[in-house]
Amino acid sequence: MPKIEANRIDPITLEILWTRLIAIADETATILKRTSFSPTVRESNDYSCVLFDENGDTVAENTIGIPSFNGVMSRALKSILHIYPKQAWRPGDVVITNDPWIASGHLLDITCVIPIFYRDKLVGFSGSIAHMADMGGSGWASDGREVYEEGINIPPLFLYKEGRPNEDLIRILRGNVRVPDEVLGDIHAQIAAGRAGSALLIELLEENGIADISPISREIQDKAERAMRKAVTAIPDGEYSHEMHTDGYDGEPILLKVKVTVSGDTMVIDFTGSSPQIGHAINVPYNYTHAYTCFPVKCAIDPLTPRNEGSYRPFTVVAPEGCVLNPLFPAPVNGRHLVGHFLSCVVYGALAKAIPDAIIADSGSAPQQYTIFNGSWQGRPYSAVLTICGGMGARPTDDGLSCTSFPSNVSVGSMEITEAVSPLVIWRKELLQDSGGAGKFRGGLGQVIELEIRGDSPVQMSLMFDRVNHPAAGTAGGESGGAAHAAVNGELAGSLKGRNQVRPGDKIRLQYSGGGGFGNPLERHKQLIEKDLLNEFVSKEAAAHVYRYEG
Repeated sequence: MPKIEANRIDPITLEILWTRLIAIADETATILKRTSFSPTVRESNDYSCVLFDENGDTVAENTIGIPSFNGVMSRALKSILHIYPKQAWRPGDVVITNDPWIASGHLLDITCVIPIFYRDKLVGFSGSIAHMADMGGSGWASDGREVYEEGINIPPLFLYKEGRPNEDLIRILRGNVRVPDEVLGDIHAQIAAGRAGSALLIELLEENGIADISPISREIQDKAERAMRKAVTAIPDGEYSHEMHTDGYDGEPILLKVKVTVSGDTMVIDFTGSSPQIGHAINVPYNYTHAYTCFPVKCAIDPLTPRNEGSYRPFTVVAPEGCVLNPLFPAPVNGRHLVGHFLSCVVYGALAKAIPDAIIADSGSAPQQYTIFNGSWQGRPYSAVLTICGGMGARPTDDGLSCTSFPSNVSVGSMEITEAVSPLVIWRKELLQDSGGAGKFRGGLGQVIELEIRGDSPVQMSLMFDRVNHPAAGTAGGESGGAAHAAVNGELAGSLKGRNQVRPGDKIRLQYSGGGGFGNPLERHKQLIEKDLLNEFVSKEAAAHVYRYEG
Protein backbone atom coordinates (compact mmCIF):
# COMPACT_ATOMS: atom_id res chain seq x y z
CA MET A 1 0.00 0.00 0.00
CA PRO A 2 1.45 3.41 -0.92
CA LYS A 3 2.33 5.86 1.83
CA ILE A 4 1.76 9.59 1.60
CA GLU A 5 4.68 11.75 2.67
CA ALA A 6 3.82 15.22 3.92
CA ASN A 7 6.29 16.98 1.63
CA ARG A 8 4.84 15.19 -1.39
CA ILE A 9 1.16 16.12 -0.88
CA ASP A 10 0.16 18.58 -3.57
CA PRO A 11 -2.04 21.49 -2.41
CA ILE A 12 -5.18 20.30 -4.19
CA THR A 13 -4.98 16.79 -2.72
CA LEU A 14 -4.30 18.24 0.71
CA GLU A 15 -7.31 20.55 0.48
CA ILE A 16 -9.55 17.64 -0.56
CA LEU A 17 -8.31 15.46 2.29
CA TRP A 18 -8.54 18.28 4.85
CA THR A 19 -12.10 19.07 3.81
CA ARG A 20 -12.98 15.38 3.94
CA LEU A 21 -11.62 15.09 7.49
CA ILE A 22 -13.73 18.07 8.61
CA ALA A 23 -16.73 16.44 6.92
CA ILE A 24 -16.08 13.27 8.94
CA ALA A 25 -16.05 15.31 12.16
CA ASP A 26 -19.30 16.98 11.07
CA GLU A 27 -20.88 13.62 10.30
CA THR A 28 -19.98 12.28 13.75
CA ALA A 29 -21.52 15.41 15.26
CA THR A 30 -24.73 14.84 13.30
CA ILE A 31 -24.93 11.27 14.58
CA LEU A 32 -24.36 12.41 18.17
CA LYS A 33 -27.05 15.07 17.90
CA ARG A 34 -29.62 12.75 16.30
CA THR A 35 -29.08 9.84 18.69
CA SER A 36 -28.83 11.86 21.91
CA PHE A 37 -31.46 11.58 24.62
CA SER A 38 -31.35 15.00 26.28
CA PRO A 39 -32.47 18.42 25.01
CA THR A 40 -29.13 19.79 26.24
CA VAL A 41 -27.35 18.01 23.39
CA ARG A 42 -30.17 17.62 20.91
CA GLU A 43 -31.57 21.15 21.14
CA SER A 44 -28.81 23.32 22.58
CA ASN A 45 -25.79 22.13 20.58
CA ASP A 46 -23.79 21.58 23.79
CA TYR A 47 -21.25 19.13 22.38
CA SER A 48 -18.23 18.81 20.07
CA CYS A 49 -16.63 16.05 17.99
CA VAL A 50 -12.95 15.86 17.07
CA LEU A 51 -10.63 13.63 15.03
CA PHE A 52 -7.06 13.03 16.23
CA ASP A 53 -3.94 11.39 14.89
CA GLU A 54 -2.33 8.58 16.88
CA ASN A 55 -0.33 11.06 18.98
CA GLY A 56 -3.48 12.76 20.26
CA ASP A 57 -3.07 15.90 18.15
CA THR A 58 -6.23 17.45 16.71
CA VAL A 59 -6.62 16.98 12.96
CA ALA A 60 -10.20 18.18 12.41
CA GLU A 61 -13.05 19.56 14.53
CA ASN A 62 -16.74 19.66 13.75
CA THR A 63 -17.72 23.00 12.29
CA ILE A 64 -20.07 24.32 14.98
CA GLY A 65 -18.74 22.55 18.08
CA ILE A 66 -18.46 24.31 21.41
CA PRO A 67 -15.12 26.22 21.29
CA SER A 68 -14.11 25.25 24.83
CA PHE A 69 -14.71 21.56 24.08
CA ASN A 70 -12.73 21.69 20.85
CA GLY A 71 -9.99 23.59 22.62
CA VAL A 72 -9.53 21.12 25.48
CA MET A 73 -9.97 17.81 23.64
CA SER A 74 -6.33 17.41 22.64
CA ARG A 75 -5.08 18.32 26.12
CA ALA A 76 -7.55 15.84 27.60
CA LEU A 77 -6.55 13.02 25.24
CA LYS A 78 -2.87 13.55 25.96
CA SER A 79 -3.58 13.28 29.69
CA ILE A 80 -5.49 10.06 29.01
CA LEU A 81 -2.61 8.72 26.91
CA HIS A 82 -0.28 9.39 29.82
CA ILE A 83 -2.45 7.01 31.89
CA TYR A 84 -3.18 4.56 29.06
CA PRO A 85 -0.27 4.65 26.56
CA LYS A 86 -0.88 3.87 22.91
CA GLN A 87 0.12 0.22 23.31
CA ALA A 88 -2.66 -0.28 25.92
CA TRP A 89 -5.48 0.38 23.46
CA ARG A 90 -7.39 -2.29 21.52
CA PRO A 91 -10.24 -2.21 18.97
CA GLY A 92 -13.57 -1.82 20.75
CA ASP A 93 -12.14 0.25 23.62
CA VAL A 94 -13.97 3.32 24.94
CA VAL A 95 -12.54 5.61 27.64
CA ILE A 96 -14.57 8.29 29.38
CA THR A 97 -13.78 10.96 31.97
CA ASN A 98 -15.29 14.12 33.39
CA ASP A 99 -12.35 15.15 35.58
CA PRO A 100 -12.48 18.99 35.46
CA TRP A 101 -8.69 19.35 35.52
CA ILE A 102 -8.15 16.80 32.74
CA ALA A 103 -11.04 17.72 30.47
CA SER A 104 -13.42 20.65 30.06
CA GLY A 105 -13.53 22.22 33.48
CA HIS A 106 -16.57 20.82 35.27
CA LEU A 107 -18.15 17.47 36.05
CA LEU A 108 -21.20 17.82 33.81
CA ASP A 109 -19.20 17.28 30.61
CA ILE A 110 -18.30 13.73 29.61
CA THR A 111 -15.25 13.28 27.40
CA CYS A 112 -15.42 10.09 25.33
CA VAL A 113 -12.47 8.70 23.33
CA ILE A 114 -12.42 5.76 20.90
CA PRO A 115 -9.25 4.43 19.21
CA ILE A 116 -9.17 3.95 15.44
CA PHE A 117 -7.31 0.88 14.14
CA TYR A 118 -6.51 0.23 10.50
CA ARG A 119 -4.81 -3.00 9.41
CA ASP A 120 -4.04 -3.78 13.05
CA LYS A 121 -2.31 -0.43 13.59
CA LEU A 122 -3.51 2.45 15.80
CA VAL A 123 -3.90 5.36 13.38
CA GLY A 124 -5.93 7.84 15.40
CA PHE A 125 -8.77 8.56 17.79
CA SER A 126 -12.33 9.81 17.52
CA GLY A 127 -13.42 11.89 20.48
CA SER A 128 -16.31 13.96 21.73
CA ILE A 129 -17.44 16.00 24.71
CA ALA A 130 -21.11 16.39 25.59
CA HIS A 131 -22.82 18.22 28.41
CA MET A 132 -24.91 15.80 30.48
CA ALA A 133 -28.37 16.58 31.83
CA ASP A 134 -27.12 15.75 35.34
CA MET A 135 -24.09 14.36 37.13
CA GLY A 136 -25.50 14.01 40.64
CA GLY A 137 -24.32 15.97 43.66
CA SER A 138 -25.81 19.41 44.13
CA GLY A 139 -26.84 19.62 40.49
CA TRP A 140 -25.63 22.34 38.15
CA ALA A 141 -25.15 25.31 40.44
CA SER A 142 -22.41 27.78 41.28
CA ASP A 143 -22.86 27.90 45.06
CA GLY A 144 -20.81 24.78 45.90
CA ARG A 145 -17.78 25.06 48.16
CA GLU A 146 -15.62 22.23 46.76
CA VAL A 147 -15.68 19.92 43.77
CA TYR A 148 -16.65 16.87 45.86
CA GLU A 149 -20.21 18.12 46.31
CA GLU A 150 -20.70 18.96 42.62
CA GLY A 151 -21.29 15.40 41.46
CA ILE A 152 -19.59 12.14 40.63
CA ASN A 153 -15.99 12.52 39.41
CA ILE A 154 -14.98 9.88 36.85
CA PRO A 155 -11.22 9.57 36.30
CA PRO A 156 -10.22 8.23 32.86
CA LEU A 157 -11.72 4.72 32.85
CA PHE A 158 -12.65 2.13 30.25
CA LEU A 159 -16.42 2.09 29.76
CA TYR A 160 -15.85 -0.60 27.14
CA LYS A 161 -12.77 -2.84 26.89
CA GLU A 162 -12.42 -4.64 23.55
CA GLY A 163 -16.15 -4.25 23.07
CA ARG A 164 -17.16 -5.56 26.50
CA PRO A 165 -19.04 -3.12 28.75
CA ASN A 166 -17.73 -2.18 32.18
CA GLU A 167 -20.95 -3.05 34.01
CA ASP A 168 -19.59 -1.83 37.35
CA LEU A 169 -18.95 1.67 36.00
CA ILE A 170 -22.35 1.71 34.32
CA ARG A 171 -24.04 0.77 37.61
CA ILE A 172 -22.10 3.46 39.45
CA LEU A 173 -23.23 6.05 36.93
CA ARG A 174 -26.83 4.89 37.00
CA GLY A 175 -26.87 5.01 40.80
CA ASN A 176 -25.50 8.55 41.09
CA VAL A 177 -27.40 10.69 38.59
CA ARG A 178 -30.96 11.96 38.69
CA VAL A 179 -31.83 11.07 35.08
CA PRO A 180 -29.79 7.92 34.31
CA ASP A 181 -31.58 7.09 31.06
CA GLU A 182 -30.75 10.49 29.60
CA VAL A 183 -27.14 10.46 30.84
CA LEU A 184 -26.33 6.92 29.69
CA GLY A 185 -28.28 7.52 26.49
CA ASP A 186 -26.13 10.55 25.68
CA ILE A 187 -22.90 8.71 26.52
CA HIS A 188 -23.88 5.89 24.17
CA ALA A 189 -24.75 8.50 21.53
CA GLN A 190 -21.16 9.71 21.91
CA ILE A 191 -19.96 6.13 21.45
CA ALA A 192 -22.10 5.71 18.33
CA ALA A 193 -20.67 8.94 16.93
CA GLY A 194 -17.12 7.87 17.73
CA ARG A 195 -17.55 4.50 16.06
CA ALA A 196 -18.98 6.20 12.99
CA GLY A 197 -15.99 8.52 12.91
CA SER A 198 -13.70 5.51 13.05
CA ALA A 199 -15.49 3.81 10.16
CA LEU A 200 -15.48 6.97 8.04
CA LEU A 201 -11.75 7.56 8.60
CA ILE A 202 -10.95 3.97 7.63
CA GLU A 203 -13.08 4.46 4.51
CA LEU A 204 -11.02 7.55 3.61
CA LEU A 205 -7.75 5.64 4.07
CA GLU A 206 -9.02 2.77 1.93
CA GLU A 207 -10.29 4.98 -0.87
CA ASN A 208 -7.04 6.95 -1.12
CA GLY A 209 -4.57 4.13 -0.53
CA ILE A 210 -3.19 5.80 2.60
CA ALA A 211 -1.54 3.72 5.32
CA ASP A 212 -2.10 6.30 8.10
CA ILE A 213 -2.96 9.94 8.59
CA SER A 214 0.25 11.08 10.32
CA PRO A 215 1.79 12.80 7.26
CA ILE A 216 -1.52 14.49 6.45
CA SER A 217 -1.96 15.48 10.08
CA ARG A 218 1.49 17.06 10.27
CA GLU A 219 0.96 19.02 7.06
CA ILE A 220 -2.49 20.24 8.10
CA GLN A 221 -1.24 21.35 11.50
CA ASP A 222 1.82 23.05 10.00
CA LYS A 223 -0.31 24.99 7.52
CA ALA A 224 -2.69 26.10 10.27
CA GLU A 225 0.29 27.16 12.37
CA ARG A 226 1.82 29.13 9.50
CA ALA A 227 -1.50 30.89 8.88
CA MET A 228 -1.77 31.87 12.54
CA ARG A 229 1.85 33.04 12.76
CA LYS A 230 1.30 35.20 9.70
CA ALA A 231 -1.77 36.71 11.39
CA VAL A 232 0.15 37.38 14.62
CA THR A 233 2.99 39.01 12.65
CA ALA A 234 0.50 41.52 11.25
CA ILE A 235 -0.12 42.86 14.78
CA PRO A 236 2.37 45.58 15.82
CA ASP A 237 4.89 44.28 18.35
CA GLY A 238 4.27 45.52 21.86
CA GLU A 239 2.56 44.97 25.20
CA TYR A 240 -1.17 45.58 25.45
CA SER A 241 -2.94 45.48 28.80
CA HIS A 242 -6.50 45.57 30.02
CA GLU A 243 -8.48 44.75 33.13
CA MET A 244 -12.14 44.43 34.02
CA HIS A 245 -14.41 43.34 36.85
CA THR A 246 -17.23 40.83 36.81
CA ASP A 247 -20.07 40.62 39.33
CA GLY A 248 -18.21 37.85 41.13
CA TYR A 249 -19.98 36.21 44.06
CA ASP A 250 -21.88 37.66 47.03
CA GLY A 251 -21.00 41.21 46.10
CA GLU A 252 -17.27 40.52 45.77
CA PRO A 253 -16.26 41.31 42.16
CA ILE A 254 -13.71 39.22 40.29
CA LEU A 255 -10.78 41.09 38.74
CA LEU A 256 -9.56 39.83 35.38
CA LYS A 257 -6.26 41.33 34.33
CA VAL A 258 -4.33 40.55 31.15
CA LYS A 259 -1.14 41.59 29.40
CA VAL A 260 -0.83 40.55 25.76
CA THR A 261 2.74 40.60 24.46
CA VAL A 262 3.22 40.37 20.70
CA SER A 263 6.73 39.64 19.47
CA GLY A 264 7.14 38.68 15.84
CA ASP A 265 4.97 35.64 15.19
CA THR A 266 4.32 34.76 18.84
CA MET A 267 1.83 36.00 21.39
CA VAL A 268 1.99 35.62 25.18
CA ILE A 269 -1.31 36.19 26.99
CA ASP A 270 -0.62 36.60 30.70
CA PHE A 271 -3.36 36.79 33.34
CA THR A 272 -1.02 37.42 36.27
CA GLY A 273 -2.70 39.78 38.73
CA SER A 274 -6.19 38.35 38.29
CA SER A 275 -8.18 37.48 41.42
CA PRO A 276 -7.20 34.44 43.47
CA GLN A 277 -9.43 31.37 43.40
CA ILE A 278 -12.51 31.70 45.58
CA GLY A 279 -14.63 29.40 47.73
CA HIS A 280 -17.56 29.28 45.30
CA ALA A 281 -17.95 27.44 42.03
CA ILE A 282 -16.92 30.06 39.48
CA ASN A 283 -13.24 29.05 39.37
CA VAL A 284 -11.88 28.16 35.92
CA PRO A 285 -9.52 25.17 35.46
CA TYR A 286 -6.58 26.00 33.21
CA ASN A 287 -7.70 23.92 30.20
CA TYR A 288 -10.89 25.97 29.95
CA THR A 289 -8.92 29.20 30.42
CA HIS A 290 -6.56 28.20 27.61
CA ALA A 291 -9.42 27.33 25.26
CA TYR A 292 -11.40 30.52 25.78
CA THR A 293 -8.29 32.64 25.50
CA CYS A 294 -7.08 31.20 22.20
CA PHE A 295 -10.46 30.91 20.47
CA PRO A 296 -11.43 34.62 20.59
CA VAL A 297 -7.97 35.59 19.36
CA LYS A 298 -8.35 33.24 16.41
CA CYS A 299 -11.77 34.71 15.65
CA ALA A 300 -10.22 38.17 15.53
CA ILE A 301 -7.03 37.58 13.53
CA ASP A 302 -7.44 34.30 11.60
CA PRO A 303 -11.15 33.52 11.33
CA LEU A 304 -11.12 31.50 8.10
CA THR A 305 -8.45 28.82 8.50
CA PRO A 306 -10.01 25.59 9.85
CA ARG A 307 -9.05 25.01 13.50
CA ASN A 308 -6.71 22.25 14.62
CA GLU A 309 -3.70 21.65 16.87
CA GLY A 310 -1.44 23.94 14.86
CA SER A 311 -3.74 26.94 15.18
CA TYR A 312 -2.76 27.59 18.79
CA ARG A 313 0.98 26.87 18.75
CA PRO A 314 1.91 30.56 18.45
CA PHE A 315 0.09 31.32 21.73
CA THR A 316 1.37 30.98 25.28
CA VAL A 317 -1.30 31.40 27.95
CA VAL A 318 -0.11 32.18 31.48
CA ALA A 319 -2.41 31.83 34.50
CA PRO A 320 -0.61 31.38 37.83
CA GLU A 321 -1.63 28.40 39.96
CA GLY A 322 -4.09 29.38 42.65
CA CYS A 323 -5.70 32.21 40.72
CA VAL A 324 -9.35 32.13 39.63
CA LEU A 325 -8.20 31.10 36.13
CA ASN A 326 -6.06 28.17 37.32
CA PRO A 327 -7.47 26.93 40.66
CA LEU A 328 -5.99 24.16 42.73
CA PHE A 329 -7.95 20.96 43.37
CA PRO A 330 -10.47 20.56 45.03
CA ALA A 331 -11.76 24.03 44.18
CA PRO A 332 -15.45 24.23 43.19
CA VAL A 333 -15.76 24.73 39.43
CA ASN A 334 -19.35 23.91 38.41
CA GLY A 335 -20.05 27.43 37.09
CA ARG A 336 -16.63 27.98 35.54
CA HIS A 337 -18.17 29.64 32.46
CA LEU A 338 -19.34 32.55 34.65
CA VAL A 339 -15.74 33.75 34.64
CA GLY A 340 -14.28 31.83 31.69
CA HIS A 341 -16.61 33.40 29.12
CA PHE A 342 -15.36 36.86 30.13
CA LEU A 343 -11.89 36.07 28.76
CA SER A 344 -12.95 37.12 25.28
CA CYS A 345 -13.90 40.53 26.67
CA VAL A 346 -10.71 41.17 28.61
CA VAL A 347 -8.46 39.92 25.78
CA TYR A 348 -10.34 42.02 23.21
CA GLY A 349 -9.99 44.97 25.55
CA ALA A 350 -6.22 44.59 25.31
CA LEU A 351 -6.17 43.93 21.57
CA ALA A 352 -8.37 46.98 20.97
CA LYS A 353 -5.23 49.04 21.56
CA ALA A 354 -3.45 47.27 18.72
CA ILE A 355 -6.10 46.12 16.24
CA PRO A 356 -9.31 48.06 17.06
CA ASP A 357 -10.91 47.19 13.72
CA ALA A 358 -10.61 43.43 14.29
CA ILE A 359 -12.41 43.01 17.61
CA ILE A 360 -15.97 43.43 18.88
CA ALA A 361 -17.36 45.18 21.93
CA ASP A 362 -18.22 43.18 25.05
CA SER A 363 -21.00 40.66 24.58
CA GLY A 364 -24.01 40.40 26.87
CA SER A 365 -23.90 36.65 26.25
CA ALA A 366 -20.46 36.54 27.86
CA PRO A 367 -21.06 34.79 30.13
CA GLN A 368 -23.88 32.52 29.05
CA GLN A 369 -26.60 32.90 31.70
CA TYR A 370 -28.23 29.57 32.43
CA THR A 371 -31.28 28.69 34.50
CA ILE A 372 -31.58 25.06 35.60
CA PHE A 373 -34.73 23.47 37.01
CA ASN A 374 -34.58 20.17 38.93
CA GLY A 375 -37.46 18.33 40.53
CA SER A 376 -40.05 15.64 40.03
CA TRP A 377 -42.88 15.83 37.52
CA GLN A 378 -45.45 13.26 36.44
CA GLY A 379 -43.81 10.73 38.75
CA ARG A 380 -40.31 11.12 37.29
CA PRO A 381 -37.25 13.21 38.14
CA TYR A 382 -36.31 15.79 35.53
CA SER A 383 -33.60 18.32 34.84
CA ALA A 384 -34.35 21.18 32.44
CA VAL A 385 -31.81 23.76 31.29
CA LEU A 386 -32.82 27.11 29.80
CA THR A 387 -30.05 28.09 27.42
CA ILE A 388 -31.02 31.68 26.69
CA CYS A 389 -28.64 34.15 25.04
CA GLY A 390 -27.91 37.82 25.53
CA GLY A 391 -26.77 40.13 22.73
CA MET A 392 -23.36 40.09 21.07
CA GLY A 393 -21.15 43.14 21.11
CA ALA A 394 -21.25 45.56 18.19
CA ARG A 395 -18.73 45.13 15.40
CA PRO A 396 -16.45 47.81 13.88
CA THR A 397 -18.63 47.91 10.77
CA ASP A 398 -22.05 46.61 11.84
CA ASP A 399 -24.47 46.16 14.72
CA GLY A 400 -24.07 43.27 17.13
CA LEU A 401 -26.18 40.16 16.70
CA SER A 402 -29.17 39.98 19.02
CA CYS A 403 -29.73 37.00 21.32
CA THR A 404 -26.60 35.24 20.06
CA SER A 405 -24.10 33.25 22.08
CA PHE A 406 -20.44 34.32 22.10
CA PRO A 407 -17.75 33.16 22.84
CA SER A 408 -19.70 29.94 23.27
CA ASN A 409 -22.05 28.94 20.47
CA VAL A 410 -24.77 27.00 22.25
CA SER A 411 -28.25 27.24 20.77
CA VAL A 412 -31.40 28.26 22.60
CA GLY A 413 -33.45 25.24 21.58
CA SER A 414 -37.19 24.92 21.39
CA MET A 415 -39.33 26.35 24.17
CA GLU A 416 -42.02 23.84 23.20
CA ILE A 417 -39.60 20.99 23.94
CA THR A 418 -38.79 22.56 27.31
CA GLU A 419 -42.50 22.72 28.13
CA ALA A 420 -42.97 19.11 27.04
CA VAL A 421 -40.28 17.67 29.33
CA SER A 422 -40.68 19.86 32.42
CA PRO A 423 -43.35 21.62 34.51
CA LEU A 424 -42.64 25.01 32.90
CA VAL A 425 -45.04 27.22 30.95
CA ILE A 426 -43.36 29.91 28.84
CA TRP A 427 -45.64 32.95 28.76
CA ARG A 428 -43.34 35.47 27.12
CA LYS A 429 -40.07 35.46 25.18
CA GLU A 430 -39.11 38.56 23.24
CA LEU A 431 -36.34 41.00 22.44
CA LEU A 432 -35.64 43.56 25.14
CA GLN A 433 -36.02 47.09 23.82
CA ASP A 434 -33.11 49.49 24.46
CA SER A 435 -30.86 46.69 25.76
CA GLY A 436 -28.31 47.01 22.94
CA GLY A 437 -25.52 49.42 23.87
CA ALA A 438 -25.68 52.67 21.90
CA GLY A 439 -22.96 53.44 19.41
CA LYS A 440 -22.16 54.22 15.82
CA PHE A 441 -22.99 50.54 15.64
CA ARG A 442 -25.45 49.27 18.22
CA GLY A 443 -24.90 46.27 20.46
CA GLY A 444 -27.09 43.21 19.95
CA LEU A 445 -30.29 43.15 21.98
CA GLY A 446 -30.82 40.94 24.98
CA GLN A 447 -34.17 39.36 25.69
CA VAL A 448 -36.72 38.75 28.39
CA ILE A 449 -38.47 35.50 29.18
CA GLU A 450 -41.36 35.03 31.59
CA LEU A 451 -42.45 31.59 32.76
CA GLU A 452 -44.54 29.87 35.39
CA ILE A 453 -44.04 26.72 37.42
CA ARG A 454 -46.85 24.16 37.17
CA GLY A 455 -47.22 20.74 38.78
CA ASP A 456 -47.73 19.92 42.43
CA SER A 457 -44.27 19.92 44.02
CA PRO A 458 -41.48 22.42 44.76
CA VAL A 459 -38.73 22.92 42.20
CA GLN A 460 -35.05 23.73 42.65
CA MET A 461 -34.14 26.63 40.38
CA SER A 462 -30.44 27.24 39.94
CA LEU A 463 -29.56 30.65 38.52
CA MET A 464 -26.23 31.43 36.88
CA PHE A 465 -26.44 35.16 36.22
CA ASP A 466 -23.83 37.87 35.78
CA ARG A 467 -23.85 41.26 34.02
CA VAL A 468 -26.20 42.54 36.73
CA ASN A 469 -23.76 45.11 38.13
CA HIS A 470 -21.23 45.05 35.29
CA PRO A 471 -23.06 45.25 31.94
CA ALA A 472 -21.25 44.61 28.66
CA ALA A 473 -18.95 47.56 28.01
CA GLY A 474 -18.83 49.52 24.79
CA THR A 475 -15.71 50.09 22.68
CA ALA A 476 -14.30 53.19 20.97
CA GLY A 477 -16.89 55.47 22.56
CA GLY A 478 -19.78 53.02 22.45
CA GLU A 479 -22.03 52.68 25.49
CA SER A 480 -22.72 49.69 27.70
CA GLY A 481 -25.50 47.23 26.97
CA GLY A 482 -28.49 46.63 29.22
CA ALA A 483 -28.05 44.72 32.48
CA ALA A 484 -29.30 41.26 33.41
CA HIS A 485 -31.95 40.63 36.08
CA ALA A 486 -33.90 37.74 37.57
CA ALA A 487 -37.08 37.96 39.66
CA VAL A 488 -39.59 35.60 41.26
CA ASN A 489 -43.12 36.97 41.71
CA GLY A 490 -41.83 40.47 41.09
CA GLU A 491 -39.07 40.31 43.72
CA LEU A 492 -35.33 39.96 43.05
CA ALA A 493 -34.38 36.28 43.13
CA GLY A 494 -32.79 35.17 46.39
CA SER A 495 -29.56 34.01 44.75
CA LEU A 496 -28.45 34.99 41.26
CA LYS A 497 -25.62 32.45 41.37
CA GLY A 498 -27.14 29.68 43.43
CA ARG A 499 -30.10 27.48 44.17
CA ASN A 500 -33.58 28.89 44.82
CA GLN A 501 -36.72 27.01 45.82
CA VAL A 502 -39.75 27.87 43.71
CA ARG A 503 -43.26 26.47 43.90
CA PRO A 504 -46.14 25.77 41.55
CA GLY A 505 -47.79 29.04 40.57
CA ASP A 506 -44.60 31.08 40.97
CA LYS A 507 -43.93 33.46 38.09
CA ILE A 508 -40.32 33.98 37.06
CA ARG A 509 -38.95 36.81 34.94
CA LEU A 510 -35.48 36.45 33.45
CA GLN A 511 -33.82 39.40 31.73
CA TYR A 512 -30.72 38.83 29.59
CA SER A 513 -28.09 41.49 28.97
CA GLY A 514 -27.41 43.28 25.70
CA GLY A 515 -24.08 43.79 23.94
CA GLY A 516 -21.91 46.88 24.13
CA GLY A 517 -21.93 49.51 21.40
CA PHE A 518 -19.05 50.38 19.05
CA GLY A 519 -18.14 53.98 18.26
CA ASN A 520 -19.70 57.33 19.14
CA PRO A 521 -23.54 57.13 19.23
CA LEU A 522 -23.75 60.60 17.67
CA GLU A 523 -22.14 59.16 14.53
CA ARG A 524 -24.91 56.60 14.00
CA HIS A 525 -26.55 56.98 10.61
CA LYS A 526 -30.03 58.43 10.70
CA GLN A 527 -31.43 55.59 8.57
CA LEU A 528 -30.16 53.02 11.09
CA ILE A 529 -31.87 54.89 13.93
CA GLU A 530 -35.13 55.03 11.98
CA LYS A 531 -34.88 51.32 11.22
CA ASP A 532 -34.39 50.61 14.93
CA LEU A 533 -37.43 52.72 15.76
CA LEU A 534 -39.52 50.91 13.14
CA ASN A 535 -38.50 47.52 14.54
CA GLU A 536 -38.96 48.76 18.13
CA PHE A 537 -35.37 47.85 18.97
CA VAL A 538 -34.94 51.39 20.33
CA SER A 539 -37.58 53.50 22.03
CA LYS A 540 -38.40 57.06 20.95
CA GLU A 541 -37.10 58.29 24.30
CA ALA A 542 -33.74 56.53 23.86
CA ALA A 543 -33.42 57.72 20.26
CA ALA A 544 -33.91 61.31 21.40
CA HIS A 545 -31.72 61.10 24.49
CA VAL A 546 -28.82 58.92 23.32
CA TYR A 547 -28.70 59.55 19.58
CA ARG A 548 -30.12 63.11 19.62
CA TYR A 549 -32.64 61.98 17.03
CA GLU A 550 -35.27 64.63 16.38
CA GLY A 551 -37.41 62.75 13.84
